[in-house]
Amino acid sequence: MNQLLGTGALVKLGLRRDRIMIAVWAYAATAFAASTAYSYGRLYDMVQLRREFAEGVEYNGATLAMYGRVFNIDTVGGLTAWRVAAIGAALVGVFSILLVVRHTRGDEEAGRLELVGAGVVGRYAALSAGVLIALLADALLAVLVCAGLIAIGMPTVGSIAFGLAWFAAGAVFAAVAATAAQLAQSARLTNGIALGVLGVAFLIRAAGDAGQSWLSWLSPIGWSQQLRPFADNRWWVLALPVLLVVIVGAIAYALAGHRDLGAGLLPSRPGPAVGAPGLRSPLALAWRLQRGTMAGWAAGFLVYGAVIGGVADGVTDLVKDSKGTRDILVEMGGQKGLVDAFIATVMGMLGLIVSVYAVQAVLRLRVEETGQRAEPVLATRVGRIRWAMSHVTFAVVGSVVLLVLAGFSAGLVHGLRVHDVGHQLPRVLGAAVVQLPAAFVLAGVALLLFGVAPRLAVASWGALGAFLLLGQLGPVLKLAQWAMDISPFTHVPKAPGTAVLATPLVALGVVAVLLAAAGLAGLRERDIG
Repeated sequence: MNQLLGTGALVKLGLRRDRIMIAVWAYAATAFAASTAYSYGRLYDMVQLRREFAEGVEYNGATLAMYGRVFNIDTVGGLTAWRVAAIGAALVGVFSILLVVRHTRGDEEAGRLELVGAGVVGRYAALSAGVLIALLADALLAVLVCAGLIAIGMPTVGSIAFGLAWFAAGAVFAAVAATAAQLAQSARLTNGIALGVLGVAFLIRAAGDAGQSWLSWLSPIGWSQQLRPFADNRWWVLALPVLLVVIVGAIAYALAGHRDLGAGLLPSRPGPAVGAPGLRSPLALAWRLQRGTMAGWAAGFLVYGAVIGGVADGVTDLVKDSKGTRDILVEMGGQKGLVDAFIATVMGMLGLIVSVYAVQAVLRLRVEETGQRAEPVLATRVGRIRWAMSHVTFAVVGSVVLLVLAGFSAGLVHGLRVHDVGHQLPRVLGAAVVQLPAAFVLAGVALLLFGVAPRLAVASWGALGAFLLLGQLGPVLKLAQWAMDISPFTHVPKAPGTAVLATPLVALGVVAVLLAAAGLAGLRERDIG
């Protein structure tokens, strides 16, 4: 039998399942790139201003580690590629990994592939479908990004190179995820392996840009930069990700042919015959299920906060000779105003990112339900509300922990650099904590959909994407204020640097509680499963 038979049908099914998520992600990433280019075009509308800014970047090691080097200091496209190429490539890689794992190891772990495999489906159909879905999503993103950049006036050739750079990164990590899916026996471990490879690639790229430049050539994320969109447009660099995709993809297919369905090549350790005493409550069970995810997020937020704290004080060095930026500094309150604005912007980004964690933690309820693990728990004396609240608790507590860690590390490092820890630490920590109510609103939306319309629970990601688009494109498109106010992040104070009013934060908290209450009420009335 043809080993790829049924691949087309599985691709159609997968695209139907993920059509909303893929569309939201593609439009959000496009908005990220286009809004960055538009902002740079307005802020640095003269070549001299762009050169002064780029020269400041070259002397700031922390900034080079985070974003990379500027390969064309004379154009807005060159600055845009510097700002979003590496970070965007990493985000595209994350999305590709999640898609491939979802349609390979995730479906295999849930038992769906065993059901599909009972039909006329080839051995490699599911693996091929998962990789193709990720590649099609990456291709859609590349086309939209290219079109978006061209629409705002960027050069066509550079825009095509930029889109291909992101597509190449996504393809590489799709192949990595396909290989990881053959090694691990669970979707969680598969994601951990693939995301770990991505993290190492990003760190190697950062080390290369900040010091030894040859290291960047060892990282697929570094290749996205070395393609040099809007500068040299070095098309031959694309041969590197193509070669790596072929090699790693071939390994994935070879491994897939040497294992049983449901098994992984890495041996799994059997659990104890009797559960530990600490697992006698739904809260303890939720902790057991959520702790690995929370630990990974916490480590990332701690490191990212420290990096931001190290970069913050050097922001003014990037623009110290720019007359246009000096005028802006006067409006913002001088040098202190620029640093505060930078910290406020980064904390706003962290608020969006922690919302991803909050939604993910709440939607663990849906995973347990569809995996038929909720029914045995609810068959005991555990009630539905108690079961749901056990996971919601970690969505709330986890969000608090993540933002506190990021705010503390950023404030501590920034305070040490400016020799004012006692003043800067509480200011930066407070700027992180005020993001919590907006994240709680997203968690409330996820709980509402899970309780009232569980099949639409995945639309929680759509809500997050819509709020992100409002924040990125609202000012650019000059949307009405009432439209901007739909996003909870619009109401978060831009701290530090501005007064923190309790009214909007309390209002967001009330909205989050009402959404959660409605979701729990719906959960009590609907069928489970």
